[in-house]
Amino acid sequence: MKNILKQTILTTLLATIAFIGAAHAQTKTTAGEGCDEYAKVDAELNKVYTDVLREYAKDKTFIAKLKQAQRAWLAFADAHLESLYPNGAAAYGSVNRTCRCEVKTNFTRERIKQLRQWLDGTPEGNVCGGSIKRKDSEDEE
Repeated sequence: MKNILKQTILTTLLATIAFIGAAHAQTKTTAGEGCDEYAKVDAELNKVYTDVLREYAKDKTFIAKLKQAQRAWLAFADAHLESLYPNGAAAYGSVNRTCRCEVKTNFTRERIKQLRQWLDGTPEGNVCGGSIKRKDSEDEE
């Protein structure tokens, strides 16, 4: 009877350890995936930003203003993230890194949409397009 009890306890203990290990591995994978996605989106942002700089390189005033806007956007994104989690990472638990990455990913996707306007162009007749190039008529078809 004692051997059966010991085996049951040992089996339960080993199963618990295996479960905790698997759960920890899953949490790490999930956290990594959120930040992996941010890394991809951030790389896309850098490419789009560089493409806009290249496309409009002759317009020095625009380039200066865009660089200023990008620095301001980066400062805003960082400040907004800190306002969401003002008490430091430890205060928000082990998912804080994942949550931060998700917020940064969403913000960065929105910025990519904003910057793509300069690459995609605006339809002819849009009087509020400002510095955004006009689409070619064949692009609109």
